[in-house]
Amino acid sequence: MTAMLFLLQRASAGVLALAAAVHLATIVYAVRGGLTAGEILARTEGNAAYLAFYGVFVLAVAVHVPLGLRNVLREWLGWKGRVCDGALAAFAFVLLALGVRAVAALYLA
Repeated sequence: MTAMLFLLQRASAGVLALAAAVHLATIVYAVRGGLTAGEILARTEGNAAYLAFYGVFVLAVAVHVPLGLRNVLREWLGWKGRVCDGALAAFAFVLLALGVRAVAALYLA
């Protein structure tokens, strides 16, 4: 199980690195192009590519962050077992729910 969690965290880190680079490049492009927030939202509304990209971004965050936090809590606080795993699973769900809500708002702008 530990090896699988390790691989999940590393894979999600790779997705996050790529997604963050694309996200930042898009921001730079939009700002240098003089787009306003309203114009940016108008371009994202109903755009399935943005929905898919940011959906993958949110999923990677919801996987990566709780796994990293799990390692920190285990090493620094000695918090182990089902209670720790359950709390972090709930945290992952909250991250996923909030992220999906934000992506849906961007898509439905």
